[in-house]
Amino acid sequence: MTAESITSARADRIPWAAMAGIIATVTVFAVAQGLTYPLLSFILERQGTTSGLIGLSAAMTPLGFIVSAPFIPALSRRVSEARLAILCSILAAVTLMTIAWTEGVWVWMPLRFLLGFFANPLYVISETWLISITPTSRRGRIMGLYSSIVSGGFAVGPLSLWLTGTEGWPPFVIGMAAFLLCGLIVLAVAPRLPEMPDEGEATSVSGFFAMAPLLLFAVFTAAAFEQILLSLFAVYGAALGSAEAHIASLITCFIAGNAVLQILLGRLAEWFGSRRTMLFCILACLASCLLLPSAFNSWLIWPLVFVWGGVSFGIYTLSLIQLGERFTGQALIAGNAAFALVWGIGGIVGSPATGLAMQLIGHQGLPLSLGLLSCVLAVFLMARRWRG
Repeated sequence: MTAESITSARADRIPWAAMAGIIATVTVFAVAQGLTYPLLSFILERQGTTSGLIGLSAAMTPLGFIVSAPFIPALSRRVSEARLAILCSILAAVTLMTIAWTEGVWVWMPLRFLLGFFANPLYVISETWLISITPTSRRGRIMGLYSSIVSGGFAVGPLSLWLTGTEGWPPFVIGMAAFLLCGLIVLAVAPRLPEMPDEGEATSVSGFFAMAPLLLFAVFTAAAFEQILLSLFAVYGAALGSAEAHIASLITCFIAGNAVLQILLGRLAEWFGSRRTMLFCILACLASCLLLPSAFNSWLIWPLVFVWGGVSFGIYTLSLIQLGERFTGQALIAGNAAFALVWGIGGIVGSPATGLAMQLIGHQGLPLSLGLLSCVLAVFLMARRWRG
């Protein structure tokens, strides 16, 4: 065996224990986040809070993501990634405990902001670790597996409320335990993790925007798709006379496609390249927007929504793959932080903008808004390919 083949074999070696620990950390984090959103909304609704205030309260967590993102690269260099992740898991658990002790939408708003502020570094650091240790030849399928498992974690969060209910301490205890478990997992796997690559100059989040604007726009698109469809698809279905149970089933089908298809899309990225696969996902999203009005009241809506869920979140999965292909070291950490910031912006901006479009032109404003967003991203991607 030649020295080159030995080097290649080492590069392809997968540190399964460390990788499993990182994926477990983010999955448990997703369970906690998936539980918190509906839990607090149910409690506020019982207290007679208006829907507008409930929505504003929910927006505080992604706002915390946005505000914390620029600080993550510098903090990770000063404190070390493992210590920062463990500290943030403890602070997130304490914040959730404080939320459980207090009542009222106005008291919860700054606390929910802090919850997002403390939780975001845990997510960004874990994702950066995963990209760093994943072999290039298997990055597509591993990142696809990662996205599928994390999507499943977000789905488990609301399902856990069936067991605990939404009253008293039990649901909060599950969330606090999940955050603390994240810290324990990081503590356990930290010795198995390689040092975070520190090559390259220190890159800020704002500096990364200049390095990869189109990649960040793709993340914004994926975030907007998810938030818009989860928050406004019920309004769209009701306008077409669909029953609530039917709409809920379609949303569940959308989430299922989101979770199931990521591994396949990751594999396609290995075969055909991440950029071609991303363009395929965007064009599939555009086609779904065009087909939605005519397919909604037929059986075709089920496969349409399933595929739509997969390809829309697939844009984010493929963005992660491209991030790992193009950047290392300090730029990789800054890129993951920028992803979190842009995801928060997409979540906050997408739903109100589409809601306004639906108010102005009717319920078809939903597929038109999403179709326009898909079309713009597709044009930018194809223009970049034509420029070589």
